[in-house]
Amino acid sequence: MPGGHRRTRRPAAPPQYVLTEDTPVYVISVAAELSGLHPQTLRQYDRLGLVSPDRTAGRGRRYSARDIQQLREVQRLSQDEGINLAGIKRIIELENQVTALQARIGELVDSLEGAAAALQQREAAVHASYRRDLVPYQPPTPQSSALVVWRPKR
Repeated sequence: MPGGHRRTRRPAAPPQYVLTEDTPVYVISVAAELSGLHPQTLRQYDRLGLVSPDRTAGRGRRYSARDIQQLREVQRLSQDEGINLAGIKRIIELENQVTALQARIGELVDSLEGAAAALQQREAAVHASYRRDLVPYQPPTPQSSALVVWRPKR
């Protein structure tokens, strides 16, 4: 290259991995230790549908931080509140339904606010289109005693 400058290529940046509380990262033994439960209990809860971890290509379970929280809540409801597993499953289903309905309400509120804003814009456009050369009506003053009689032609 002229001038002795060489352009070098920078290596591509590795993809960024964002870990959230929904990212499945814990194998069953770690999830069992974090939740304070036996791995067999985690398998049972998975079979019953109380906690559904993600699966790897080899069918291994991977638990997220949210799954660990849910395992602890299932254990609390079972041990401290004396609720059976069928009842816990129903509670979880109802909580999920409430969460979905709250999200739907949020969507509808956003939609309603957008529609109200659009309506206000249209109303403002209509008002802006009014002719300004019209004279507004002024009711007669109370001092007037004029009387108009109309007689149709026969």
